[in-house]
Order: sequence, then structure tokens, then C-alpha cells
Amino acid sequence: MGAPARRLADWLELQQRIHPRSIELGLARVTGVARALGVDRPGVPTWIVGGTNGKGSTVALLEAMLAAAGVVTGAFTSPHLVRYNERVRIGGVEATDAELVGAFEAIERARGTTTLTYFEFSALAALLVFRRRGVAAQVLEVGLGGRLDAVNLVDADVAVLCSIGHDHHEWLGPTLDDIGREKAGIFRAGRPAVLGSAALPASVWDEIARIGARPLLAGRDFSWAHARDAGDPGNGGNDSVRWDYRSAARSITGLPRPALAGDIQFDNAATAIAALDAGPIAVPDAAIRAGLGRVRLPGRFQIVPGEVEWILDVAHNLPAAAAFARHLAARPVAGRTIAVAGFLDDKDVAAIGRLLAPAIDAWVVASLPPPRGLPAASVVERLPPGAAPAVMCDSVDLACTRAQAIARPGDRVVAFGSFHVVGPVLEWLRLY
Repeated sequence: MGAPARRLADWLELQQRIHPRSIELGLARVTGVARALGVDRPGVPTWIVGGTNGKGSTVALLEAMLAAAGVVTGAFTSPHLVRYNERVRIGGVEATDAELVGAFEAIERARGTTTLTYFEFSALAALLVFRRRGVAAQVLEVGLGGRLDAVNLVDADVAVLCSIGHDHHEWLGPTLDDIGREKAGIFRAGRPAVLGSAALPASVWDEIARIGARPLLAGRDFSWAHARDAGDPGNGGNDSVRWDYRSAARSITGLPRPALAGDIQFDNAATAIAALDAGPIAVPDAAIRAGLGRVRLPGRFQIVPGEVEWILDVAHNLPAAAAFARHLAARPVAGRTIAVAGFLDDKDVAAIGRLLAPAIDAWVVASLPPPRGLPAASVVERLPPGAAPAVMCDSVDLACTRAQAIARPGDRVVAFGSFHVVGPVLEWLRLY
């Protein structure tokens, strides 16, 4: 009898052992395997989405709008919150274990002696599943950086750069110019480069000029504005309920608020519309409206109502923490704010703590698992002087239990700092 077939969990465990490092940036290895598999040239309209923050939301918005237009779309994102299958979606539905295992088996045969990282296996599996399922479009999220990220083996029809901020210095360089240069590596000569923020370092523009991409800049080539909807009795004078989008390609008035919470989602939605209009698929206004209402993305200022409200956000770097702090300030609470937080060892806990500490009345800090997770004691040591008292827990589950025990009606619990925090919180709240 032969060896039993590997299950998905077996493949994932193997992939974490097969390469000596969890991250090895570079396209030579993964591109060679992609060619052997026949997935290096997608053959369908493809969007690639990069940036420091906003990538996941922009991918979800693109996916929802294309779906509303009747386009069967493959979406690849990372990391996952609870299930690995979340990374690979077809028509909004996660790939099955059998599809992923079948893809991994094919990759294993094709790679020969080439070593691949966990993320490279993921990217190749997504491309292979999409090809086998015959998707009509692909939306691919950059994992880290851009120029040397595995998804950049594909020449996308449209590249989107949502934002540039400080993160992953050990891989991308110490300055915003270094980071911008790496992230701009997803652009292609003569093809659209959609820029979701005007606050970009000079290196991004240098790369656009060097590559010969066609930039479409937020605030210049496309824009959005709040629009008062006086006919809506539920509006209450809140101008943010409806909004308008304008560009040379189209103008749409009275759009519904994106179904993702937080005002930053207006920026992401406008960027997604601009990216659609820059691509080869015509998406009607009605699909834009429908997609805005249908989009879903757990863990991005996700509000779980109740006597004690929970707010979940994967904010794990300075720009995301600043946006999270603004969104919390815009949502007053009658009682206290209790934080359930945990971090990986490459995050600037001290700076994130300084941004959020003024909003936090009590900290419940969870240890995250090694090798990358920080022990709770290390996180507490890095919180700023004057921060509210902190309780340390050995796991996110224990932190949730502790936060629930000390919370009173009218309080809220905010969970943030990592996908490795928000995923377990979603499970603890039985939302997955």
C-alpha cells in the first residue's frame, strides 16, 4: 500500500518546513514553477493590489463589484483569519480542501528541486485553481512589498497602489522612499497604475516614470465627495450617507455608503472604481452600487453589537493604528474601552501603543505563539508611560474571557494588533 494521501493540514505543515525561511523575496524560483504549471500568463483580465494598508478592502470591493456585474472572479488574499481556504475565493466562495490539495499536488510535481515558501505555494495554488475553474477575471493581493512578491510574476492589466506607510522595514528598507520603490514594482509599462493616495513618496513617481506606467491619481484623476441626500428620512442630515464619484471615465451621484465600516472605505471604494474603469471589463453603474452594498470583509473595523460592543480590526502598523484611533474617536461609547491586543515581533508596539493608549481604559494583552508572536510581558513593557493598567494572558482565548469578565453593559471591547488576534476573537465570539 502507498502512503496515505496528504490532507490540506498536512500540506500546510509541509510547506512551513520545506523552505528554511518563511519569507524569501524574489521571482526567479516561483516564476519558474509558474511556467511549468502554465499559470504565468493568466489569459484573463487581472488586477494586482498593493500598498501598506487598504489592500484587503480594495480587493473585496473589486471582487464585489465584478460579481455584481456577473463576472466570475478569482480573488487571492493573505493572510487568513481562521481558515486557509479564505485566501482563495472563486465567485466569493472559498476554494475547497480538495481543490487546494489538488493544486498543491500539481505544484509539488512541477517544482522538482526548487524550494518554495509558504506564500509562494499559496500564490501558485490560487493561480492554478483559478485556471482550472475558468474564472473570467482575477484580483490578486500583494503579500509583502511588490517588486519581488510572488503575485508580481503576473503582468496585471491594472496595478493598484493603495497607500505607503512604515511597515516591514527589515524587508523593504528603512525609509518611505525605499518602501515606495519596492511597492511600485507592480507597475508595468504602458499599463494603468491606480494610486489610491496622493501622499506618496517621490520614489513611486520615479518608478512610474522609469517603468513608463500610466498613473491615475486620487484627487487628480478621480475623486469622491459626500453628497447630502435630503430625500432620505433616515439620513438625519448626515452627509456621509450618500457620496458621489467623478473621473474622466464616469460620474456617479448618490452612491450608497460602502458596507465596510470606517470613513477610509470611501477612499478604498473610489480607488476600486477607478481600477475597474482602467481595466478591460465594462462594469455598469448599477453593479458599482450593488457591489458597495454587498461587500464583506471580516476584521476591518468590524462591529459586533451587544450590551458590550466588540470592535475588531487587524490594525498592526502605524497608519492602520492611526485610522483605527480616528474611527474609535468618531464612535463614542457610554462606558469604558477595553483592549484585547497582541502583536508579532516585527511590529512597532511602542508607537502603536502611543496612538491608541489615549482611547484605552484597560488593556488585556495576549501572548501570540512563536516563532513570530510576542509574549504578553514584552508587549506590556513597550506600552507608553501612563497607559491604562494591563492584564497579561497566555492566549487570545483567555484574553477574550478576561475582557468579557471585566466588561460591564455600556463598555466596549476593541480587539486589534494582528490577524493572529482577530481570527481567534472571531472564533471565540462564534462568528466563524
